[in-house]
Amino acid sequence: MITLKNIVLRRGTKVLLDNVSVTLNPGEKVGLVGRNGAGKSTLFALLNGTLHEDGGDFSIPRQWRMAQVAQNMPETDETATAFVLAGDTRLAELHAQRLQLENSDASYDDPEHGMAIAQVYTDLADAGDHDAEPRAQALILGLGFQAHELDRPVNSFSGGWRMRLQLARALMCPSDLLLLDEPTNHLDLDALVWLEAWLKKYAGTMIVISHDREFLDAVTNVTLQIDSAKLTRYGGNYSKFEELRAQQMELQQAAYAKQQDKIAHLQKFIDRFKAKASKAKQAQSRVKALERMERVAPLLAEAEFTFEFKEPVNLPNPMLAISDASFGYQTDDGAKTILRGVNRSVLAGQRIGILGANGQGKSTLVKTIAREMAPLAGTVTEGKGLSIGYFAQQELDVLRPGENPLEHMIRLAREMGANARESTREQDLRSFLGSFNFSGDMVKQAVGTMSGGEKARLVLAMMVWQRPNLLLLDEPTNHLDLATREALSMALNEFEGTVMLVSHDRALLRAVCDEFWLVGRGVVGPFDGDLDDYQRYLLEESKRLREQTRQDEAAARIAAAAPATEAAPASSAAAASVPQIKDSKEQRRLDAQARQQLADKARPLKKELEQIDKRLATLSAERAELETRLTQPLPPAEIADCGKRLKQGQDETEKLEERWLEISAALEDMGASSLA
Repeated sequence: MITLKNIVLRRGTKVLLDNVSVTLNPGEKVGLVGRNGAGKSTLFALLNGTLHEDGGDFSIPRQWRMAQVAQNMPETDETATAFVLAGDTRLAELHAQRLQLENSDASYDDPEHGMAIAQVYTDLADAGDHDAEPRAQALILGLGFQAHELDRPVNSFSGGWRMRLQLARALMCPSDLLLLDEPTNHLDLDALVWLEAWLKKYAGTMIVISHDREFLDAVTNVTLQIDSAKLTRYGGNYSKFEELRAQQMELQQAAYAKQQDKIAHLQKFIDRFKAKASKAKQAQSRVKALERMERVAPLLAEAEFTFEFKEPVNLPNPMLAISDASFGYQTDDGAKTILRGVNRSVLAGQRIGILGANGQGKSTLVKTIAREMAPLAGTVTEGKGLSIGYFAQQELDVLRPGENPLEHMIRLAREMGANARESTREQDLRSFLGSFNFSGDMVKQAVGTMSGGEKARLVLAMMVWQRPNLLLLDEPTNHLDLATREALSMALNEFEGTVMLVSHDRALLRAVCDEFWLVGRGVVGPFDGDLDDYQRYLLEESKRLREQTRQDEAAARIAAAAPATEAAPASSAAAASVPQIKDSKEQRRLDAQARQQLADKARPLKKELEQIDKRLATLSAERAELETRLTQPLPPAEIADCGKRLKQGQDETEKLEERWLEISAALEDMGASSLA
């Protein structure tokens, strides 16, 4: 287990953790939360060995293997598959040993040399060398890459895609401890759903920093909060943490109020009788009681960040209409069409979430509506007075690193000129920036020295100042912490204009959007369902694509193996080899017999499925009970026992879920066969 005892951590003169203690048990999935700058990344640095404690004792099992996502941008001509495969450090070491042995001058007749080679091949088999490349490619494809990109050089991908390869490389590494710092920042919703499923099956201990509450809820069962240089452990995921935290704050406030009443009563007695000789002894006793009293800290609520979109000057209806349009972009070889036959209208007050797998054209759609790209065909008709506020994924790169927030606002005011709807006086611009937490010296701080979250807040401020009536938001939360995401959600809900949102933050999509468009297979259409339905759609689509890839690969192998002259008639020959049954009565008898055989095969599977469902329900109840126990102060032995039982229950649950999926797939195949 991981143990921190009376740990002190400093960054410069600032104390980030002060005399904190916590224990993490093997197999626990831990969400590390806290405000930006609280010390989350510093704690990670302690865990991975790049930083040492300034006080206290820290221990981690010496035999544990650790994996984490490298933060540097990879620069290599290796293929994507080779780069990710190299993340399995154990296999890399064994391959190096094998090469060294095979290239040595020792004779193969030497028994020791032969034993060494035999041992390294045995170790390679134990380490999973036989299926390492398929495992690496499964990770790459799961994170949103296409099959034809598996052999592309790493350097040919953009920065965001290279960071996905770094994530895949970390997941490829066999580990007992997995450290993930904002792993969802560069992922679309389809890749995020896949990552959640992968992490749920991860057998080791995991600690993750994330500002995505639904992601934390899905993959964690313990929450560590850093607040005011203290580290507090809560049993449960992020939602459970919020509930327990609220209860704790309520109790703390009640205890503080009760203690203040007692202090006031003692002080009143002291003030009244300290001058009387007959009561001096009792007054002095109460003074000592006050000195000995361990004070309960008052509840200091965190300063909340809020903002609002001002009422638009006008609301055209419809906002815009798209007729028989084709969207895409121009290349050296001509136009590249991504979306065809787009016929959609956008009305005042709509809240539209734009869904779609990676690379299907979501950003192309948004950029075209935002006037960043022209339609290749058809028309996009804008309502009179349409004013667009556009937050692009690369919007942070548009900011000028050498300028400060005030200079950005002054330049924006000048560009808008007579169209500016807000005051352009410098003092008013300063006050406006202050409402976005750019106060004091921060208005003169160079943007290049700011964090990603601060840059994102500046972009939001500039967008709000323009008073748009249509908001186009393409992944606006990538650099925002939980408090700012909550503020954005509240502001969007109160916005009187129209919102079109692309995001992998499901909490934001659920809170803001009341209808969805689906971008996929070259078209844009309505999605009839909610986000849970969409996640099921993504899993089905992923399964369909994998099956299609297998079929294509099989067809390619057959085509490569068969002579060209025999390839064409193969299908007709196969068809001719199937006996034809002309007697319809006999056909019905055979069909009925086949259905009965399928029913006989399905019956024990259905029974097993029912038993698995019952056992999963029991395990879920046991897990809830254990997690509740862990929220209480317990002896170390009981904490360890609870952790062990949680791990055993989790392992059994994963095996049962895998068996459930196998049985369900088998039953589906039987159903499909009966319809064939």
